[in-house]
Amino acid sequence: MQTWSLALDSGPDADRPVTLPEEREVRWRPDGSRTERVSSDGKLLSTRVYPPSWSDVPPQARPPHTAAALRAYLTDGFDGGVARRADPLTTQEILEFLPSLLETWTLGARESAALVELLADTGGLRPAGAVTDRLGRSGQAYVLDSPGEHLRYMLILDPANGEALGLEQTFTKDQPDFAVEAGDVMEYNAWRR
Repeated sequence: MQTWSLALDSGPDADRPVTLPEEREVRWRPDGSRTERVSSDGKLLSTRVYPPSWSDVPPQARPPHTAAALRAYLTDGFDGGVARRADPLTTQEILEFLPSLLETWTLGARESAALVELLADTGGLRPAGAVTDRLGRSGQAYVLDSPGEHLRYMLILDPANGEALGLEQTFTKDQPDFAVEAGDVMEYNAWRR
């Protein structure tokens, strides 16, 4: 998995952000423990070993493989397992929780299909055409604009199997206080299996 997010200074004299992606390699063991290595610009930043987690709270709990069950699962994860909401998650909320899910699990064909069905049922995403993701893979892009935040979410799916390849957030309007311009990337995630 490769991730990157923007660190911002604010104010009229703010410097333009410098971007350095992080490469996060997670190796799972059969007992549920994992080793996580983080590097940037070819340099190892950290290595951490995590014990098995037996939590039944998303994203540690195994994701379900139907759209309805996945909606409930993502809602529990997004709300931290403590609140019960009257309204279903919005597409933006699903996209915001997606990195937590995909940093923990590699979705199989049924789970990927459930995610695609859930997003189609929720609505709001529109096709944006064929793209090449940050890891050089061909994908189909779907975008969602968040006008109040001046952000565009772009979900990249493998056109062959619907697997989530990446998610990007870009600014849709100049933000002079943060020295960012429309089109600048705020954050991206690219997942490898």
